[in-house]
Amino acid sequence: MRIIVTGGAGFIGSNFVQYIYKERPDWQITILDVLTYAGNKSNLPGLDESRVKLIVGNICDEELVDSLVKDHDAVVHFAAESHNDNSLDNPRPFLDTNIVGTYTILEAVRKHKKRLHHISTDEVYGDLELDDPAKFTESTPYNPSSPYSSTKAGSDLLVRAWVRSFDVRATLSNCSNNYGPYQHVEKMIPRQITNIISGEKLKLYGSGENVRDWIHTEDHSSAVLAILEHGKIGETYMIGANGEKNNLEVFNLILKFMGKDTGWLEHVNDRPGHDMRYAIDASKIQKELGWTPKYTDFEAGLKDTIQWYTENEDWWRPQKEATEAKYKELGR
Repeated sequence: MRIIVTGGAGFIGSNFVQYIYKERPDWQITILDVLTYAGNKSNLPGLDESRVKLIVGNICDEELVDSLVKDHDAVVHFAAESHNDNSLDNPRPFLDTNIVGTYTILEAVRKHKKRLHHISTDEVYGDLELDDPAKFTESTPYNPSSPYSSTKAGSDLLVRAWVRSFDVRATLSNCSNNYGPYQHVEKMIPRQITNIISGEKLKLYGSGENVRDWIHTEDHSSAVLAILEHGKIGETYMIGANGEKNNLEVFNLILKFMGKDTGWLEHVNDRPGHDMRYAIDASKIQKELGWTPKYTDFEAGLKDTIQWYTENEDWWRPQKEATEAKYKELGR
């Protein structure tokens, strides 16, 4: 198998590259990544260049994308602008990457009759009430709340339209919040871990009641591989690990595991339009494809993540100052 992984130098994409590098040793992997602030060559250590090739380029570049797709068997499309705070500050890059970029990928796989798997998010469904027993399923109506989630919803709808109108061989997946190594320090869990290492307080939006459904990034990778190899064309699969925690719970665990008390917790201005709760029903992928998550103990996974950031300060330290300066401007 010769595959293209768009966004393969980012957090989730690079973890997927590392996963299939290990699990499918006969596959050839081409990474297409423009290397914005969130893409990093150091996310891909120790890979044999005879099996993994990095192309620095933009998914909106039609000529480049076309030239790559024609020589590969499949595209796994991770590339996206994905940080809600950034989308509220400047929505335009989200339109370019998430909408135009996905269109460019779709046209290339349509022309060359290649397989596509499109990565999306649970945020396209909006949010659930805290006391609602329901979870998101593949049939939940879209109700995005932010420029980020609305552009991801748009990209999903493009994929579905190309499947129906042009018989593109595509599948989709919507995943819950990922955590693990190599995640940029602008994201919630690594920001708080690196704050403590830097001698700074944790920054909690609002009261911390907002609930997220956490999944280790390696479980996300294994699910995507299962869909790529065995998923039914045109189908959407929800990926989750039953990891619901409210933000205050997560912050308190970080404090506990890093030996700090609640005096290290600071409440800051909430994000505009902040979704209250996400929750994934992953029964379809479990029943139809036999996939199950491996990292079901969130506390153990969080401890491992804290250890990784503690041991890899050289990786995240160059990102930290600029990230915190931006949050300071926003009062968050």
